[in-house]
Amino acid sequence: MPRPLIIDTDPGVDDAVAIVLALRSPDVDVRAVVASYGNVGLDRTLPNAGRLLALAGRPDVPLGTGADRPLVHRLERRATHVHGIDGLGGRAAALPEPVGPVPGSGIALMARILQEATEPVTIAAIGPLTDTALLLAAHPELVERIDRIVVMGGAIGGGNVTGAAEFNVHADPEAAHRVLTQTEVPVALVPLGTTLACAAGPEWVAALATGDPVCAELAAMLGGYLDRTGHDAVALHDAIALLDCVAPGSLVAQPVPLAVDTGFGPARGATVPGGGPEPASTVDVLSTPDVPAVLDAVLDRLRD
Repeated sequence: MPRPLIIDTDPGVDDAVAIVLALRSPDVDVRAVVASYGNVGLDRTLPNAGRLLALAGRPDVPLGTGADRPLVHRLERRATHVHGIDGLGGRAAALPEPVGPVPGSGIALMARILQEATEPVTIAAIGPLTDTALLLAAHPELVERIDRIVVMGGAIGGGNVTGAAEFNVHADPEAAHRVLTQTEVPVALVPLGTTLACAAGPEWVAALATGDPVCAELAAMLGGYLDRTGHDAVALHDAIALLDCVAPGSLVAQPVPLAVDTGFGPARGATVPGGGPEPASTVDVLSTPDVPAVLDAVLDRLRD
């Protein structure tokens, strides 16, 4: 029986690949998608999520409106240099328009999905962790209905926003601290080092493009990323985290005590092994010993 899944996201080119991956995986039942600020503002990520559901032929999946800012301090940084002004590499206008009414509260939607679920629900948190943190704070009575939270974020080592911090955690360190250091729900972290190791080159993107029109559109988004950055490969960040949601055990877990630096120094947003100034909680840090197998698994599920 497919495992129920909620996706908390900020689409985002790699988010687009992740969402389609989940929708095409028979192992999971995507019960809701919640879109928040992040790679671009909420005014773009929310319609992007609706467009992706329409593109994948799944406008029936409930869509919720997430946060438009972090819990405490406004986020000034965006990732338009990576994802384009529209968040989808300039391809948003080529996608079908979102279907259905204006989405309501994402927190209320997630809470309803948990209340109605007859088995534990996985939450894939692949954007800033604001909405997942708000859910945990607003509905502690529903925590027992969550199977685990799989987070794409953090860096065990160097970051991609600052020398210490990865984008999703740096976007809202206070929310990340709440999610990663709570002890009620198991947390698996897919950090930057793992996702950067699973970078897809032009051959992988070309193989994706030979699939159906949905795959061809995703390949066009990824190809645009390669063109904009001049890199010879594109990291599939969020899709790697989603793979472990749809096929648990695809990545290898190592328990690590972690905390999030919520100070205002150069390490703000860093995920700190052992804790440092903040109390640490143990999370499963996921890595892969077999990058080609992971990339093949993502490609096979997208093209099924």
